[in-house]
Amino acid sequence: MKRVIVNVDGGSRGNPGPAAIAAVATDPSGEVLAERSETIGAATNNVAEYRALLLGIDLAKQLGANEVEFVGDSMLIVEQVRGKWRVKQEHLRPLHTKVRDALRGLESWSIRHVKRDENARADELLNDALDSA
Repeated sequence: MKRVIVNVDGGSRGNPGPAAIAAVATDPSGEVLAERSETIGAATNNVAEYRALLLGIDLAKQLGANEVEFVGDSMLIVEQVRGKWRVKQEHLRPLHTKVRDALRGLESWSIRHVKRDENARADELLNDALDSA
């Protein structure tokens, strides 16, 4: 079984505004296996957070992981994906569905919320992507 931890972050400058997403995959010891970031055009923070999670799911699958712990600093996204909070915003429902469908392809997954400073590398990558856009 290949276990991977994937930190994800999405954000926009302005809400909505220019947005970017990032994902950092590490092994359980903390060694970085892969990093990805990209700009996604204009989006809200919440759309960017969902898109970042989708990027992280793809990254985990590319690495051949079947047990994944996702880590993000958006309480809204974490609790909606866990099924604890309803997805009230109409424009987020298709992204939520896409995430849930993508997660079904993994043998085992979990998602947890951390404070922004505990998600520093993913935050740095997304800001670098926005700065270079």
